[in-house]
Amino acid sequence: MITMTRSLTIGKLSEATGVHLETVRYYERIGLMPRPARTGGGYRSYEPEHVGRLNFIRRSRELGFTLDEVRGLLRLVDGHRYTCAQIHEITVRHAGDIRRKIADLRRLERVLTGMAAQCEGGQIPECPIVDALFETREKRMRDARLSMPQAKRPFR
Repeated sequence: MITMTRSLTIGKLSEATGVHLETVRYYERIGLMPRPARTGGGYRSYEPEHVGRLNFIRRSRELGFTLDEVRGLLRLVDGHRYTCAQIHEITVRHAGDIRRKIADLRRLERVLTGMAAQCEGGQIPECPIVDALFETREKRMRDARLSMPQAKRPFR
């Protein structure tokens, strides 16, 4: 943990938090980070509150919160109007989003693995992976229906 007795430059803030200095500038532009005071020479001058806030933003982003979600969390924190129950609800909702993304990624992995299994990796310019990428949505849907057991096929 960094203990500050004086203000930091943007480079020192970046070093202290592990956030790239261009990202710090971006967070200032979009309003996640408050604009710091400036020195007589025009340099940004960051205080301990900036370090804490930037750590909060960085950690939230590492946990997969979107910038809008981080903004919402900061609104609650900044106004001191939050309850643990509100933060809990946001966190549980976010965990559900992550579970859905994991399921989507597993589905993508199965599709890609299936496509790769059809390819022999030969030297001819015909490739089932390329063919599958050009395939129309309608053909995929038709093939999926035809591969279903008769009892599970949708009525048409």
